[in-house]
Amino acid sequence: MPKMIWAFAALSLFAIPVQAAPANRADPAPVIAAERAFAARAGVVGVAPSFLEYMTDDAIVFSPDPLLAKAVYSVRPPPKLPKDGGTLLNWWPVFAGVSRSGDLAFTTGPATVNGGKPGIFYFTVWSRQKDGGWKWVFDGGVDADGASAPGPEVTPLALPPGDAKPLAPDVAMNQVRAAEIALAAQAKTGTAAAYRTVLAKDARVQGSPAAPAASPDAVDRELATRARTIAFGPLGGSASKAGDLAWTYGDARWEGGRGHYVRIWQRRAGKWALVFDQIVAVEKPG
Repeated sequence: MPKMIWAFAALSLFAIPVQAAPANRADPAPVIAAERAFAARAGVVGVAPSFLEYMTDDAIVFSPDPLLAKAVYSVRPPPKLPKDGGTLLNWWPVFAGVSRSGDLAFTTGPATVNGGKPGIFYFTVWSRQKDGGWKWVFDGGVDADGASAPGPEVTPLALPPGDAKPLAPDVAMNQVRAAEIALAAQAKTGTAAAYRTVLAKDARVQGSPAAPAASPDAVDRELATRARTIAFGPLGGSASKAGDLAWTYGDARWEGGRGHYVRIWQRRAGKWALVFDQIVAVEKPG
């Protein structure tokens, strides 16, 4: 994974009060607004300081392995401010989703560095705080072709709501863990076939230098770039209070390489479907 990603790709909310989404909806507007406010904030105070402001205490990043984000960013020297010639990072969401309980959300989209062409696609998992604001619990990204991505003026696509019937978060997470274990078992004999058993028709898949896959045909092409077999090892994640949305992350190892995955699962018609999957490869030394 290129070193620049974790120096530049991170998102969350800077203490902006929002109203929780109604129980019968899954409106990502508050998270989208928060993210855009954070992007503006990063342009003023700089990248690393804004990351520290907007992460939760237990937020993680892949650096290159899963680490507490505060431990990673706290040891970095203060950068120059953008106005003084420091790095200017700009990003915007093109796809977002939130749980029916309005407490767990995600965003993804392109990012530019110092006004260049979009060459990074970030993925951020958000958690609503007690004060009603949002902060990020995971932030990652991959180098990917962003030439065809919609611009910041375009309204992001929203993930359709999942099942309306509530499910206890611990029960939901147990079900998601079972789905992860089943996927991992199948991926040991065939990666693409394993994914096809759980991917939603509108799922998005990222990881290669190509533009992030956002259609069934593109997903097939993206899966074809992955190793024939992958050994997945689940590490963590959490479910929403409504039990309709969950995020997970873990290890990924294949012949000649390794990395980590991060996913969004959504409960649909009583079953868990994978609606987002990103694999971040770890660069080999040298």
